[in-house]
Amino acid sequence: MIVDCSIYRAGHRTDSSHDLDGALKQAREAGDAFVWVGLHEPTAAEFERVTAAFGLHPLAVEDALKAHQRPKLEVYDDSLFVVLKPVEYDAESDDVTAHELMLFVGDSFVVSVRHGDSASLHGVQKRLENEPEMLGKGPTSVLYGIADAVVDHYLDVATELQTDLEELESVVFSPDGGDSRPVASRIYNFKRQILEFRRATGPLVMPLDRLAGNGLSGAAVPFVADGARPFFRDVSDHLTRVNESVEGLDRLVSDILSAHLAQMSVRQNDDMRKISAWAAMAAVPTMIAGIYGMNFEHMPELHWVWSYPAVIAVMGILEFLLYRTFKRRGWL
Repeated sequence: MIVDCSIYRAGHRTDSSHDLDGALKQAREAGDAFVWVGLHEPTAAEFERVTAAFGLHPLAVEDALKAHQRPKLEVYDDSLFVVLKPVEYDAESDDVTAHELMLFVGDSFVVSVRHGDSASLHGVQKRLENEPEMLGKGPTSVLYGIADAVVDHYLDVATELQTDLEELESVVFSPDGGDSRPVASRIYNFKRQILEFRRATGPLVMPLDRLAGNGLSGAAVPFVADGARPFFRDVSDHLTRVNESVEGLDRLVSDILSAHLAQMSVRQNDDMRKISAWAAMAAVPTMIAGIYGMNFEHMPELHWVWSYPAVIAVMGILEFLLYRTFKRRGWL
């Protein structure tokens, strides 16, 4: 649905309107104004009104309606189309959830399309309205403000992931190591969450580089104010920090998984050594009992009065010697 349609002039909000054509005409006639239209999971019919009023490209409109897009920047004749993926992290369930946010930026207008309940722009709008000098730069300020808020939240999520990963690391390297199956499952799930996070942050590097003028061509992006490059360069620097943090988290999770598997292998070897030691200790009396259980008539010691106590004593001495030997070598 259409959440809001506001007109901003010289950095201040002047009016709200449901007449999209009239609002855009009013903003263009003023010269220093623009229209910001916010939509949340619009239907095709609702978006048709916006498309007709602002002349949006049909391919970009199709992407905005269907969602499930990677972060990107596309330049059309009448507008820019930018896709961002805000993320939320639930520390209790260790789940990273990515939402989608599309922006159409053109001559005197910005259209924001949200998919997902947690991708609200109310905070960004309030912050920009409290900075009229920034908002006075036109639609570029909205694009910068939203991109900056999304990337800054990436930093917060990366910090939370780092904290939870340290807790998981302490569990893995604890003396008991926890139950191997739940720990391995947690590590694998954590790696999947980092992958989900990377899908949101990684592809955003190239669009921000273009907006910051760091692309191969270095050409200015249309519909973006000339003096906006330093601002987008700052956002790009923050994104670089996020991606470096994500890379570090991914490597650390892989190392923790390898260490956990190595610990499991060591424990299994210890268990096998213990089992082998007990089997060896059980084999000695079994062998002696087997020899004396063959029931041959002409065997030594069969008619000796002390043969039974002697055999029992020999068994006990051998068992004691084996136990001392295995204990000294750490097998028991």
